[in-house]
Amino acid sequence: MAVSANRLELLQIADAVAREKSIEKEIVLNAMADAIQKAARSRYGQETNIRADINPQTGEMKLQRLMEVVEDVEESAREISIQDARARNPDAQVGDFIAEQLPPMDFGRIAAQSAKQVIVQKVREAERDRQYDEYKDRIGEIVNGSVKRVEYGNVIVDLGRGEAIIRRDELIPRELFKYGDRVRAYVYDVRREQRGPQIFLSRTHPQFMAKLFNMEVPEIYDGIIEIKSVARDPGSRAKIAVISRDSSIDPVGACVGMRGSRVQAVVGELQGEKIDIIPWSPDAASFIVNALQPAEVAKVVLDEDAERIEVVVPDEQLSLAIGRRGQNVRLASQLTGWDIDILTEEEESQRRQKEFVERSNLFMDALNVDEMVGQVLASEGFTSVEEVAYVEADEISSIDGFDDDTASEIQTRAREYLERIEAENDARRQELGVADDLREIPGVTTAMMVAFGEDGVQSLEDFAGYAVDDLVGWKERKDGETKVYPGILGNFEVSREEAEQMVVVARMKMGWITEEDLAPPAEDAEEVGQDGETEAAGA
Repeated sequence: MAVSANRLELLQIADAVAREKSIEKEIVLNAMADAIQKAARSRYGQETNIRADINPQTGEMKLQRLMEVVEDVEESAREISIQDARARNPDAQVGDFIAEQLPPMDFGRIAAQSAKQVIVQKVREAERDRQYDEYKDRIGEIVNGSVKRVEYGNVIVDLGRGEAIIRRDELIPRELFKYGDRVRAYVYDVRREQRGPQIFLSRTHPQFMAKLFNMEVPEIYDGIIEIKSVARDPGSRAKIAVISRDSSIDPVGACVGMRGSRVQAVVGELQGEKIDIIPWSPDAASFIVNALQPAEVAKVVLDEDAERIEVVVPDEQLSLAIGRRGQNVRLASQLTGWDIDILTEEEESQRRQKEFVERSNLFMDALNVDEMVGQVLASEGFTSVEEVAYVEADEISSIDGFDDDTASEIQTRAREYLERIEAENDARRQELGVADDLREIPGVTTAMMVAFGEDGVQSLEDFAGYAVDDLVGWKERKDGETKVYPGILGNFEVSREEAEQMVVVARMKMGWITEEDLAPPAEDAEEVGQDGETEAAGA
């Protein structure tokens, strides 16, 4: 009966530990078995291969020594010859294991202490794995917990089945927590670390506010209203862009709620953070105008290639559009993903006047004409000498005060100017040692070759080593600000696709790649062919 009691006690202990740590009972029993194996090795020798099994139903424990069947025995403690093995089991083969039952053993104080450490370690690892597996799938959710302690401004939160941390920079400014306070936060990262899984929470993350709206506005939860983007200056101000999939439901009104009840619930959780709810629009210009509310916008100029937008506002609206310390325009930029330049109507007028003067002077110098002719060409929308040189002659002759002879003379002067510039560029190109074969690349001009030479590129092989970013530049967006790194062809109107084609042609000429390398995979080509046949048959 004593043995039975010990077995029962073993199972009860395993069951209690499993419940307390929220892990499987089997894991605890395996940890106990590992501990017994370690203790048995200390008695029978570390080189001995020992296996301990605990029956999860009865608690019965078996201790066995495993001997590997080999042809020639080198380690007598772990191996047994094929002849001796077949004496015990006629079916034994090389590579099998022969199990030898060991008698139950009494744990000494040191062995028991060692076994305890093994069990504690295994249980702790299982608890950490359980915690990581549970929370790694909850990234992007809001969790509730209570403040366990505050360390150096970081808040440690008890989630019930684990601990999480809100770092100081993830707390809303001027927000203070003390022991026992209830706290809601957004799970933005879960990592495995040496001291166990770390759950990182945030109250400043833009998606925290989005999830709060998701909880407060049933239409968002049901998918009728979608949150397109969020921008926050935590604790101060935020903007959120929403769109409705049902034309009968106003997305802004639904988010505000009756007498502002829904938005006020979110504002209260965010420590009074002011929230602008913006209707989202697929038209970038309209969306940016909405995002700059409450400022009024007079005009918008969009540059899609540079992802920049110029917004012209009345003089008295400038401070409102920019906001305190640039807050309004910064949040609008983060919300829309565009770089926004704010100009007053007076500044825009001055800039346009400056551009007009620069173009007029360009035509006066290049075409050797007087100021009036230069201003007329600039006012008619011509922006470069190339346009003047190669436009249809009647577009110039149709200008008031110009006739066919005047148009012909202006175009002749424009072409002579371009030829002179081309000759100067070619001389500079030769001086820099840029090879002639770069001309064979479609789209490459002599002026571009000069730019390549000034960058140290002289041969086709040098050019083939360019990355597309080297040619057209690249942008990096950080903290809502976009930093532009100009490329070698930044002063030329070359798109990324055109630059990519130039590099591909150069690499093909060098033999680095072939047309087969650029061809779609055979499966894709076959699908295209089948589609084409189907369409032809249908036609």
